[in-house]
Amino acid sequence: MGLSKSFQMVLFIVFGLLIFRIYTVENNEVLEQGQIAQEHYQQYVQTYRHWAGSGEALYKKMAEDFTFQFFQFIHNTDSNLNYTHGSLKRPIDDFPSKIFNIQLGHIQTVGDARLQVRLDTASVLSSSFADLEQTAILLIGAYLLLMVLFALLVKLHRSRIKYAAEYINHIPELSFLALERSRFPGVLRPLGNELEVCRSQLKLSLDRVRKENEQLTKAAYQDPVSGFSTRQRFTQHLETLNKSEKQQYGVLIMIKAAELASINQLHGRAAGDDYLAKLATCIRKSVASFGVTECFRVSSGDFAVFIDSITLKEGEKCLEQLKVQLDEYAQSARSDSIAHAGMVPYKEGSEPLALMALADTAVSVAQTLGPNRYYQLEKLSGDEQHGDDHWKLTINDLIKHRSIHFYQQPIQPCNNQTDVYRELLARFTNADGKYLPTTTVIAMAERYGLNVELDQMIVIQTIKVLSQNPNLTGNMGVNISASSALQDNFISWLKDLLSKHRQIASRLVFELNEAGMQANLLSSRQFVSQMHKVGAKVAIERFGLGFTSFKFFREVRPDFIKLDSSYSDNIEQDNNNKFFVRMIVDIAKRISIRVIATGVEKQDEKLTLEKLLVDGLQGYYIAKPEVLVKKQ
Repeated sequence: MGLSKSFQMVLFIVFGLLIFRIYTVENNEVLEQGQIAQEHYQQYVQTYRHWAGSGEALYKKMAEDFTFQFFQFIHNTDSNLNYTHGSLKRPIDDFPSKIFNIQLGHIQTVGDARLQVRLDTASVLSSSFADLEQTAILLIGAYLLLMVLFALLVKLHRSRIKYAAEYINHIPELSFLALERSRFPGVLRPLGNELEVCRSQLKLSLDRVRKENEQLTKAAYQDPVSGFSTRQRFTQHLETLNKSEKQQYGVLIMIKAAELASINQLHGRAAGDDYLAKLATCIRKSVASFGVTECFRVSSGDFAVFIDSITLKEGEKCLEQLKVQLDEYAQSARSDSIAHAGMVPYKEGSEPLALMALADTAVSVAQTLGPNRYYQLEKLSGDEQHGDDHWKLTINDLIKHRSIHFYQQPIQPCNNQTDVYRELLARFTNADGKYLPTTTVIAMAERYGLNVELDQMIVIQTIKVLSQNPNLTGNMGVNISASSALQDNFISWLKDLLSKHRQIASRLVFELNEAGMQANLLSSRQFVSQMHKVGAKVAIERFGLGFTSFKFFREVRPDFIKLDSSYSDNIEQDNNNKFFVRMIVDIAKRISIRVIATGVEKQDEKLTLEKLLVDGLQGYYIAKPEVLVKKQ
């Protein structure tokens, strides 16, 4: 039973007992008054004990002093003297007599007759009944008033409890509205205080969890080198832009780290990471005044920035600031080039692939213009070949003018019986003598079918440099594309050329990418065979990234295999890489193929690789690349 019903029952019992008590008191009073009335009547009736008249006459005399409910006079011998008035049965409307059950009857002999009377109780009951009625009305009124007040208090109490329940119910919805403390007075105050404490502590806890979650999310979607958001966030941003129904516009700036591959090769991975971090700082400074808070690292050397609500013309200021930052960095780093940028417009509903293609084209054009240059491209309508034309013209021009410089990086043998070589690293320039990104030049040459001409120019220039510089001794590694090496016309041309320079040919080691060589094992075997016929050697670089197989070893039989630099990275801690290198070394030695480890940048890596019995080591820790000779 609830508190409300219990209280109502207690209140009902208390008031019931009060009324009963008052009724008892009044009833006793009525009985006493009735007794007095009876005694008074008995004394009065004694004056008529010798009555000899009729009953009616007696009634009239006695009615002057008393009021009778019932009066009956029965003569013993003469019935004509009999008289009866009233009734013994109480009237229906005589409510007081029903409340106070009192009988004022009396039987007595008067003369020769029998007299039976019942006095009217009105005179006795009137005052007591009035008192009882008044008291009962007061008590019932007080009871009803208390019940109404109690009901109001209960309703108010329930509204406060309901408010507390609704407040608690909304807490899982992370709703932390201020608590109305006025709703919790008196005994409810501790509940209000605890709810406020709970609200405050839960809000603090959720804020702490939210901050931790934001930090974790930021860490998960933040590139550790640049501090920019990762490609996943960039893809999400593109999808949001594509699906947006809200009108918006702006520009997308793509920045390509032009020298990442060269710096990694010339100075090591740590220098490459430092280069990317400083490039990211340049990007941040250039876009800071435009209110940009999020930049993206799209791939290893590609960055992206969205600037909302500006046009291409307005965005050019950002590109100018970026070029200033890149030029300052290039000057302090004594580097030819840092990065290239392309800017394109976007609006809501932009197709991600089309937007990226447009941005890529803009960057491609910028790369052909020289170090740290930028280019703006508005749309892909007739201009989409602009970047292609630039690269075709640029590559054709550098082939025609043989705009190439060479760096050299030696390979250290692990024992005196191993004959190794120095690798030649090519750098290209445009018509203005500005350096072009080597990786991009090679990729674009293959894309537009100029790789054979480019490789021919590299081989010719290598032979020319070695012929004109007799002080350059030892074997030299020359990088050519696998797509060229697998073509019969290139093999025939190269064989004829080397046949005319057999002394130099015996010093050349042609380096080709493993993935490209595995595309056609028959042509790969033919290339190696033809090079051996003219005294040259062949090395397969970046070995281990593709599908290495025993069949490749048995059929192609290169002279060297150069393990991909990823196998050298922290190999002293990586048992999987140790196992792979040990297996490759064992197989290679059985068929007289020398194994060279690349990307060696720490002493621990060098010592571990030597214990694994590789034949040679190459990397920034072994020797830094140096300029071979100036352009001839």
